[in-house]
Amino acid sequence: MLNIVLFGPPGAGKGTQSEKLINKYKLTHISTGDLFRKHLGEGTELGKLAQKYMDDGYLVPDEVVIGMVDDKIKETTDANGFIFDGFPRTVNQAEALDKLMNGKGTPISGMIALEVPFDELKKRLLERGKISGRADDQSEEKINNRIKVYQSETIPVSEFYKKQGKFTAVNGVGSIDDIFGKICGVIDGLQVQNNS
Repeated sequence: MLNIVLFGPPGAGKGTQSEKLINKYKLTHISTGDLFRKHLGEGTELGKLAQKYMDDGYLVPDEVVIGMVDDKIKETTDANGFIFDGFPRTVNQAEALDKLMNGKGTPISGMIALEVPFDELKKRLLERGKISGRADDQSEEKINNRIKVYQSETIPVSEFYKKQGKFTAVNGVGSIDDIFGKICGVIDGLQVQNNS
């Protein structure tokens, strides 16, 4: 089974590339944002628990997030694998995800990080803000803050996967198809490793 962690700062193109990868490799997309919306919307036990933390102004604990991820994996019986988008965000989450996936006998195959220079990210996000109307894409101050948070919180996660020899950086500048080609090259290499 192919389990990919797709990584990159806001504006790196993860959403665009995820869609293409899901179609090509028949992977199931796991985005914690989608999971939160589903559980909160359906009022599940995990959703109610998450809501309680959010109402009290706290971050939702990793155990709750991992519970939602586990739930999604259990209900997906026909997957060729999973693409984790925007998760794990911390080393604790990465360790919990490893434990979960190893326990299912289907470890994380690799982490692919889209690397894009700071100025390019800012330009892309401001451009996206004009089209999407997202407030957090229209303010340079908010964009700078999101990128700083990404760097401080999530760079250690890439170190976690580097230590396991599962980290690959891909240049996220160029045409969508060129970048997709590079990512596919990495994934095809991972599949060969997994099958050998």
